[in-house]
Amino acid sequence: MTSRPDNAQHLRDLARLRRVRDRIDREYAQPLDVEALARGVNMSAGHLSRQFRAAYGESPYSYLMTRRIERAMALLRRGDLSVTEVCFAVGCSSLGTFSTRFTELVGMPPSTYRRQATGATAGIPACVAQQVTRPIRNREARLTEPQPA
Repeated sequence: MTSRPDNAQHLRDLARLRRVRDRIDREYAQPLDVEALARGVNMSAGHLSRQFRAAYGESPYSYLMTRRIERAMALLRRGDLSVTEVCFAVGCSSLGTFSTRFTELVGMPPSTYRRQATGATAGIPACVAQQVTRPIRNREARLTEPQPA
């Protein structure tokens, strides 16, 4: 007997993982945690985390934060909201955690990004701007020195 799930079970698991990923994409601004996501697809939180990481290369929480940071980048480029307003608009409840994760993914703090990016994508279609400014996942961004104002 083998410990690998049969092909049909593997396909069912992948479908459940896609539902989790789609829910994160749709509800990124809502309070989401791994336990709630796991309950929604009848998995344990640990099993969901392991399977999600195997399928997508990062944990569900990391994927959620990446979605939130992507949306935050778009809101900061608009320039009409403060960093704090953007933090709460994308579903983060801690400005410190938001700023830390933003800096890890983007390579600069949100306030610096807001100053530098406001108007930088003017005239570029939103779908292209989103692709060009997509944050780097898994802490691959290098930190930049703050630029003098």
